[in-house]
Amino acid sequence: MQQHSHVPGDPSWWFTEALGAEGNPAPAPWLAGSTKADVAIIGGGFTGLWTALALKERAPGLDVVLIEAKVCGAGASGKNGGKVHGYWASLPGMEASVGPEAAVAIARAGTRAQDGIRAFATAPGRDVWWREDGNVRVSASPAQDAKISTHMAAVKRLGVEDTARELTKSEVRDFVRSPVFRGGLFMTEGANVQPARLARALRQEAIKLGVRIYENTAMVGLDNGSPHRVRTTAGEIIAKDVVLATNTAIAKDDDIRPYVTVFSSYALMTDPAEAELEAAGWVGNQGLSDLRMFVHYFRKTADNRVLMGSGSGPISFNGDATNSILTTDVDSGQRAVRGLRRLLPELNNVGVDRIWGGGIDVSSDRLPFFRTRPGTRVHIAAGYSGHGVNPTYIGGQCLASLVLDQKDYWRSLPFCTRELPRLPPEPFRTIGGRFVRQGIIACEEAEEDGRTAGPISKFAASIPKMFGLKIGTR
Repeated sequence: MQQHSHVPGDPSWWFTEALGAEGNPAPAPWLAGSTKADVAIIGGGFTGLWTALALKERAPGLDVVLIEAKVCGAGASGKNGGKVHGYWASLPGMEASVGPEAAVAIARAGTRAQDGIRAFATAPGRDVWWREDGNVRVSASPAQDAKISTHMAAVKRLGVEDTARELTKSEVRDFVRSPVFRGGLFMTEGANVQPARLARALRQEAIKLGVRIYENTAMVGLDNGSPHRVRTTAGEIIAKDVVLATNTAIAKDDDIRPYVTVFSSYALMTDPAEAELEAAGWVGNQGLSDLRMFVHYFRKTADNRVLMGSGSGPISFNGDATNSILTTDVDSGQRAVRGLRRLLPELNNVGVDRIWGGGIDVSSDRLPFFRTRPGTRVHIAAGYSGHGVNPTYIGGQCLASLVLDQKDYWRSLPFCTRELPRLPPEPFRTIGGRFVRQGIIACEEAEEDGRTAGPISKFAASIPKMFGLKIGTR
């Protein structure tokens, strides 16, 4: 076993690999001086790049400028698990949150997004490690078993039985063998991708289509007007329309803060483990995850490594996306390591190559939203809640429709039209959220160990349900 540091840090394994495959190119130049454009896009991750492509495809003559504070793909788009699926797996929660019709509409939009991402990822000459074999949810404790029957009841009630089927313990073993897997769900919609390679491929295509990209160019201010003025560290962009595709950074804005909080997720990448994966019977390319609320998500790579993530990282105060706890929390990184060792014990002797963390903008109903700020031509994306690879395609389409004033399919979706519940104000939001988080972690770990959680942990975990919140409810 190779020895590696278990201290979380940047960059992610994904991003290092993707840049290496690209020949470690120099970043695009930064913006110096003043420039004009039809549209200025702030953020060079999935959302900004999908938006740029959608705009150029619908209106090829549009002058689009995109700026990125670091390098395209270095943020959340190059840190996530690379599991690509829409919202069918979230159906029961969505039905309770937004109603049955809206829930199905959202899930069907995710299927459209899946089709769009597949078409891009599998185009000739692109190697983004696209593997599409479905998505498996597994129960890894008795407490998780009920979620299987809850999901199957929802798909039957909503008439979408073709999206999922229940798996027995024996059938789960056909995908991968683990002593703790009890049963599960097979979701027909699901793929894996090397997310940083996908982000870099989107960047290349945007440049090919004439999008002007400036990297290492942070927005330091935005002056509303006709046109708007985007101020950067060394220049400015004068543009009629501005798209804010800045992931967690937007959570601090006054009109976003009531609806979004910033959690974090931590992931690890193992060393190559071909023999161990064969011993565990993991020969397919399905993405997997357990049925915890603070989910473990895991998948293989094209070179037979395993990514294991844990969506249980700390919460930052007041939507501060720069808080170091989002990226450097050792305990959260170790929860991913413990998840790997418990769920996949065949890999106990495989080393961990790298651990990293990143912020997640979680909306008050766990669904993203896309809006135009009243009285402006500023269009925003927020609230991906940890499901971003597939929904960022939706975001790009919705934002393009907003920019072009097109009253189309995308703009009619609940992502663009629904009202969001407000979160509690600070400091109660963060103090309460951290208390609830610790309670849920304690309860879920006790359930996995066959113990009963303490009364304080049980009380903390029950608070969101007691207050009717749509976020944090088990």
